[in-house]
Amino acid sequence: MPRTSFSRNPLLRVSRPVSACSRCRAAKVKCDGKLPACTACEKAGRENECSAANDQFARGKERSYVAALELRIEKLERRLDYAKSRKDSVGQHEADGTTNTNLTEAERRDSLAAIRAAIYRKAARNREDLDVNSLVSDFGILSVDATTRDFEPSLGNITFARLVLAVTTKDSLPESPQSMLPSRQAANTIVQYFMANIYSLFPCFSETALWTILDDVYRQDDRVIRDSDYWLLFLVLAIGSTSQSRKINDEYYVSGVNFVCRAMSYADRALGPGYVTQIQSLLLLTIYSMLDPAHFDTWHLIGFTSRAVVDLGLHQDPPASSVSDRSALDMRRKIFYCTYTLDRAISMAHARSFSFADESINVAFPQMSNLGDKPATSKLISGPQSADPALLLFQLRRAQSYWYQVLYQSEPTPLPNPTGFLWQMCLDMREWQESLPNTLPPSIRQMFEQELRYSYVYCIAPSARAPQITNYIRVLIFEYSLEYLNNMYDIAYTGLNSAFYTYHDALKVYFMANQLLAVLRDAQDLLVFGAHVPPP
Repeated sequence: MPRTSFSRNPLLRVSRPVSACSRCRAAKVKCDGKLPACTACEKAGRENECSAANDQFARGKERSYVAALELRIEKLERRLDYAKSRKDSVGQHEADGTTNTNLTEAERRDSLAAIRAAIYRKAARNREDLDVNSLVSDFGILSVDATTRDFEPSLGNITFARLVLAVTTKDSLPESPQSMLPSRQAANTIVQYFMANIYSLFPCFSETALWTILDDVYRQDDRVIRDSDYWLLFLVLAIGSTSQSRKINDEYYVSGVNFVCRAMSYADRALGPGYVTQIQSLLLLTIYSMLDPAHFDTWHLIGFTSRAVVDLGLHQDPPASSVSDRSALDMRRKIFYCTYTLDRAISMAHARSFSFADESINVAFPQMSNLGDKPATSKLISGPQSADPALLLFQLRRAQSYWYQVLYQSEPTPLPNPTGFLWQMCLDMREWQESLPNTLPPSIRQMFEQELRYSYVYCIAPSARAPQITNYIRVLIFEYSLEYLNNMYDIAYTGLNSAFYTYHDALKVYFMANQLLAVLRDAQDLLVFGAHVPPP
């Protein structure tokens, strides 16, 4: 039941007075606080001496019927005066805010209607904000269990894909007409470029499946093609095209954006939770976002992807007794390590925490490809690609992940032996470098060597757990940073090679330049004049 108004049910009596009158207090007898005089004073014939009858008794306290009524009347009078002032103000202003004291009754009603409409619009916006907040709150609960399939497009207007895209989209994609597919030859060229330069690092789906989808789409017969298949094809085309872009808004970039626009019509099913295809679709969109940061937020996308991986249990290998298909297990591991690799790279570039710790995972590396001894070639190839670059990248990310968690995601207390720890981490990464096969394409080898220089500087730079910096470390930071920046300059201005470079490499350049300037500021004479510094 609604609570009745206080003015209709005033406080008729006070069960206990706020304070006793002066006579009852002196006599140490009970005072009932009745007005105009308490009962004790009345019985003694001293009504006029009772302090309950004057303002000094419990001044400002609502302790009786009269006081409660007076306070209520005062409040109502203030509200009435305020309402009258608002009514006069409304009557004297038009919809555009200008003062007009000669409004007719009809104009005054129109003005009031405009104000009411504005109030209703504000209330509607508030209700909409409340609905969105409630929806996001519910989504937060559902996202903890990505195996749920309650976000089916047929069940309502809100789908998992629309929530993901609403969070991760920066600038809206342009309105792109449903243009025709590129010619089969052009599509083959883009896919071959993708397979040779991006898939070799992120083999998150079956290569055979991609070529089958491409063949089915261009046959244009009655074959049933899933939305996730269309998504895979268009994202591969988008990544393959955008990765060849060499300047802003060139033909490759525009084509890539158009392919992504085509893919968005299949997002509801492709990003539907509870399926491995969701993770593969999110991985492809994350890779594309690294090439097009103007439209998508890479950090949030890899967060969604990592959450889905953990919820579906891909961060743990299944029991050996339950594995019947070795190829399916190998693909499961590749999907996990593609997510792992992107999460580590993106988090380190943004100096943020990883989505999950190494202690929470138990996944073996995928099987090495038997094509590792295949000679390197710069020609476009359509046959099976070696997975060796991907496995080498997975191993490097595991090494980076270990020291990054120790130095930047642990308690900010200095290590007992920071110098020994740093040299051991550098030694592990150097051993990885020495394991690089001679069959690696030159562009990928150069990319790995750049990543290693970046890792060296990131690892030995001063941190909360290794705060001390020696002259020898300054020399190493100076040399590795300078070599990294010189190589990146050559790559950028002599034509990007076919390796996978993204806007995260621009963030790395900024980091390396900052480290170079920091050591120059601290020890310019030592570094510029090349004084010999013995190792510790």
